[in-house]
Amino acid sequence: MLARQPFPSRASTLTSYSQAVEQVIGTMRAQLAEPLSLEEMGEIAYMSPFHFNRVFRSIVGIPPGEYLAALRLNAAKRLLLTTSLSVTDVCFDLGYTSLGTFTERFKHLIGLSPLQLRHLAFDGAISPLKTLDERSRQTQQLSIVTFGLRGVISAPGPFSGLIFVGLFPKPIPQNRPIACTTLAAPGPYQIALIPDGSYYLLSAALPRSQSALTYLLPETGVLVGVSEQPVLVRGGRASAPVDLSLRPLSPTDPPILGVFPPLLGMAQGLSN
Repeated sequence: MLARQPFPSRASTLTSYSQAVEQVIGTMRAQLAEPLSLEEMGEIAYMSPFHFNRVFRSIVGIPPGEYLAALRLNAAKRLLLTTSLSVTDVCFDLGYTSLGTFTERFKHLIGLSPLQLRHLAFDGAISPLKTLDERSRQTQQLSIVTFGLRGVISAPGPFSGLIFVGLFPKPIPQNRPIACTTLAAPGPYQIALIPDGSYYLLSAALPRSQSALTYLLPETGVLVGVSEQPVLVRGGRASAPVDLSLRPLSPTDPPILGVFPPLLGMAQGLSN
């Protein structure tokens, strides 16, 4: 008589789901300029479209279509910052069919127009290390207050760099944060003047660099953290402190689309 096979454990199921999601994300990255329907994603993952959509959202935090759109815009950022391709070439190389739609979506989710982003990096508009360090030191000199949101940011080991902490409507760092702060090192943080609502707390720690690309295209050496549950703010005060533990980027993390607020401020006055 054959031995009865045990049911898969929750851990093994989560592992298989994560592998399926990573496989689909790999296909997204390899075919950024090509359309990829939810049905096709489900086929790659060996799941029904409905089930795959639920699994993807549970692991990544956002729907697969939104994740694919974020990958495309991040690729557009990379091309604008590392090549001399025109905005029009970047638009059509990534599968967009309308320059106007591409530019509008880019500005909405990145925080700057394509040309503003390029000017910020290459026209000597910023001195990243000096300016951001000064801002972060000023932030950490503030005293902890009882309103807004506070907590502690921890890192897996010694970290030397700049840490951005912000509240976003979704668990993906795109567009401008609802409210934010900057730290010079792991430790206590505070965010004040938060409008009432439900938000996700996201943090990104970047190594110090003299290059603007480190801050405009954060990838190598970045540590990230995201709250597991939304942060509820009522009467300008969060319901409880929120601590975040930073970790290296994982294959399923959405790209960091938004330009960090200190740099957005420096972009004022650049031509569109």
